[in-house]
Amino acid sequence: MRAQVEESTEQNVLVHSSETRKLSLWQQIQEDWQAHGCDWTKPGFRAVAVHRFGVWRMGVKSKLLRAPLSILYRMLYRKVRNSYGIELPYTVDLGRRVVIEHQSGIVIHGYSVIGDDCIIRQGVTLGNRYLEHPLEAPKLGKRVNVGAGAKIFGDISIGDDVNIGANAVVLTDIPANSTAVGIPAKIIQKE
Repeated sequence: MRAQVEESTEQNVLVHSSETRKLSLWQQIQEDWQAHGCDWTKPGFRAVAVHRFGVWRMGVKSKLLRAPLSILYRMLYRKVRNSYGIELPYTVDLGRRVVIEHQSGIVIHGYSVIGDDCIIRQGVTLGNRYLEHPLEAPKLGKRVNVGAGAKIFGDISIGDDVNIGANAVVLTDIPANSTAVGIPAKIIQKE
């Protein structure tokens, strides 16, 4: 099972959005830096930069050259996770200009998809809902604004331009241009 997961993980990394792959690692990091207010000390920027590096190193064809990069990535990933409380594995399909606004308690499932220009705040969890389906993860559209403490569980889709309220627990698909709040989350506004 572990071998299947690792193989699937490598395939997931290689099929990241073609838009993001058109940019070099340096261009992606510059864009993320600007999205984070040109402040390299922000934990969210550091987490995203480590993620970008993790994805980039998987593109190195030679396993001999990739091995030291993988060791460096794992060290940086653990530093971000343990120091800032942000779990953002390289297998996440992360869009452009994603902003992790604050630190602490942010857990993102390795198979999640996060669209361009999303904002994720502290205490957010994007995870699977059932232990029997460990690879199911949420898919966020573009410009999704996730409030502090929100939890999004299962193989669900969140449309473009959605606002998810603080501490909401999202268990079902949310259509585009909506606002969802509550436990379980209900749509309160649809434009």
